[in-house]
This record gives sequence, C-alpha cells and structure tokens, in this order.
Amino acid sequence: MEGRSYYDKEVYELIENTILSHLIFNEEYTRKVIPFLKEDYFHDNADKIVFNLIDNYIKKYNNNPTRETLLIELNNTDKINEVNYKKSKDIISSLSSENTDIKWLVDSTEKFCQDKAIHNSILKSIQILDDSNSDLSKGSIPKLLSDALGISFEVNIGHDYIDNANERYEYYHRKEDRINFDLDYFNIITKGGLVRKTLNIALAGTGVGKSLFMCHCSSYNLTQGKNVLYITMEMAEEKIAERIDANLLNSTIDELSIMPKDAYDKKINRLKEKTVGKLIIKEYPTASAGSANFRHLLNELRIKRNFIPDIIYIDYLNICSSSRIKSGSNVNSYTYIKAIAEELRGLAVEFNVPIVSATQTTRGGYSNSDVEITDTSESFGLPATADLMFALISTEEMENLNQIMVKQLKNRYNDPTLNKRFVVGIDRAKMRLYNVEQTAQTNLMDDTPIFSKSKFNEEDEERSKKLKNFFN
Repeated sequence: MEGRSYYDKEVYELIENTILSHLIFNEEYTRKVIPFLKEDYFHDNADKIVFNLIDNYIKKYNNNPTRETLLIELNNTDKINEVNYKKSKDIISSLSSENTDIKWLVDSTEKFCQDKAIHNSILKSIQILDDSNSDLSKGSIPKLLSDALGISFEVNIGHDYIDNANERYEYYHRKEDRINFDLDYFNIITKGGLVRKTLNIALAGTGVGKSLFMCHCSSYNLTQGKNVLYITMEMAEEKIAERIDANLLNSTIDELSIMPKDAYDKKINRLKEKTVGKLIIKEYPTASAGSANFRHLLNELRIKRNFIPDIIYIDYLNICSSSRIKSGSNVNSYTYIKAIAEELRGLAVEFNVPIVSATQTTRGGYSNSDVEITDTSESFGLPATADLMFALISTEEMENLNQIMVKQLKNRYNDPTLNKRFVVGIDRAKMRLYNVEQTAQTNLMDDTPIFSKSKFNEEDEERSKKLKNFFN
C-alpha cells in the first residue's frame, strides 16, 4: 500500500513545519536542502512568509536564524496584512528542535520538493492550456513536467583536484562512443567523430551544400549500421530520400528517374544485406515543429517501431519553432533562435544522441570566401550554444575543381586553430562528399596558432622546464 501524499492537508502542515523547524535548529540539514527549496513549494501564505524570512537571513548572514530574529524581521516586514502577520507569528513561535535522523529528513524533504514541483508544473500546464494570451506555448508543457520530474538533491558539490585525480585520469583515457565520418579531416578535428549529447552546426549560404552534407553523413551512418533520424522542414521526405538514394546507390539524380524497377530493387536489396541500421525521414511543415514535436516523434518511434536513433539530423535549425516561446511573441530573432538552439541541445542530452543541423549565412557571408562566425544569420546566440560549428564555403574556382572548403568556427572537441581550413571533394550529381588528395590542402592559409608567433611560446617552454624540475 502506498504512503499518503504530501497533498493531504494535515501531512502538508506536518512536513512544512518540520522543514521550517530544522532550517532554524539544524545547520547541517540547512546546508543540504536550502539550495533546493522554493517559496512556491509551501502551501499557505504564512508558511511562504516564514520561509522567505529564513532564506533571506541565511543568504545575508550565512547562518541559521533564531525564533527571536525571525520575529523581529517579521515585525519589520511591510506589506503583510494582519491575518498573515498573526499566522506567521504563530508558526515561528511553534517551531521547535527535535532530534530527528538527518538522512530521513533530507530524503523526506527531497520527496516533498519533487511532489510539489510536479504539482506546480501541472497547475502551470493547465493555466497555459486555458490562457491563450500566455507567454508560454503549449509546447513548453513537456519541458515543465520533465524539469519537475528531474528534481533531485545533488550530492556532488565539486571536483577535488587532488582527491579525484584517479577519476580524472580514467576520464582522460576513457574511449567515448563516437559517430565517426568517412571524411578524414572531420574525424581529425573531432578526435574521431561526433560525441553524444552535442549540437553540431553547419553554416552555409543558400545552395552551397547544407542539406547535401547532412544527406551524405546520414547515408554513411546507415552503412555503419547506425539508426538515423532525418527531420526535414525544408524539402519533402521523398526529395531527401532521393538524395540519399543517389548517394548510396551510386547513381545520379537523373539516373534514378529512368532506372528500371528491377535494377532499383536489386540495389536496395544489396544495401539491405550490408547494414542492420535504419534510416527514418520525417517531414514537418516549415516553422511548425520544435523540440516538443521531436520529443513526441522519438517516443512514438520507440514505442511503435522499436526505433531508437543513434544520431539525429534536423534540416534546418532556423526554420524550427521554439517550444518555449510562443509563435508571434514580441521577441527578437536573437532570443528566438537561441531558444531553439538551447532546446535542440537539451533534446540531444535527453535522448543521448548527437544532433546535426544547419543555419544560413547573412547576406554578406553568402558572398564571402572566408566566412566568419559573425556571418551567422539572425542570432549570434546559436554559435554560443553549439558544440561544433563550421562553415561550408564554395567559390567559382572551387566549383570548377569539384571541391568545397570547410572552415572551423567553434570546436569543443579539439583546438579549432588546428586544421582551421580544409577542403573535401563534392559530387553534386550523386550527393556525395569525398576525401581529396593531401596536395589539395597545401594551398590553404597557414593554420599556425597565433600564440606560437609571440612571446607566449617562449614563456610556455620556460614554464614546462620549471614543472619538469618540480616533478623530478
């Protein structure tokens, strides 16, 4: 039989009184729980007033208050009506010290916070559904509930540099599960491929090759035996599938339209024999779907098709919608696009996958042969959120050579100054990218880090000598 809920009135009063009492008389308990308690978790206005008095005192004086100090602070508080003043005074006077097991106290307080967070999120969700003028959209409801369900008291309060050296060493030598490329330089700059729980962005102008890049990579992932989810909001599902067909079946787009059915089936069956992976392509109307829709899709695929993706491609970020900010709200593009990027990165963390998407360059960046991170259209908040961001650059000269330049703009995997620019081959007819000979890389600009040309390099060598002497 399950225990009674904290939503029962008498249980409410008992647990809230217990929490408030130990926030005064038990310093160890206070230090453990005060960062997680919120005013909204308390039911009665008087309880909220007393909690705020305690919380404000602890923040200001870094110590537990006494009943006397709380009564004085209550007396000095403005904008409290007579009824709440008397009830708050009675609560403070009733607080008492009891010798209660601290582990039970902390566990019970954690459950109280979890139950109250869920309760409050449900009420907030109902308010969003009932209020068409709410700043939050219906798409924000899953995140409200997800955040509430994720409430927990974190016991890890930091990494001790000395005591946690063994754990740190194991982290350095741990082999992460990566989704690698068939393009050598992309593997080099990412140290072996994309890591789960990351957001990776390709920046390019219209027609340069954003979708081609994602179709090529998703095709290769499929041949690796990976499960791939490709979400498109720019082109139809059939158009994306056609590009992937061209890539995997080694046929041009024009050849696909005249290929006999038996030849096509033969190629598909041969492909089926070589991979255990699946590739699902899902189309949404432009600007109509966001992370909440994608979360629902992922859950549906898991339940109905037993499909859990290893990597997700979203074509492309700027034409997604935000699940937190209501469409048509009075917000600027910086805030809106940054919100979408944060939601997609949160989705990557939630489902433990890398997400690959793309964004447009500005008008100036489109004609620029050396695109910078500042050429990101609409919002500079996007590169601030991304783990890896690179530009795809095409010029008339490179088109004639069947090449496209890649320039690193941001890289949390590796040093972005190493191999900052490199080129890959491109076959637009078959929607493919490929490695080029090393000689093709030699004409690119010098990628030597700036600091090696300054006194920093000399200072670093001197510091290395000192450290070597220290350890010897």
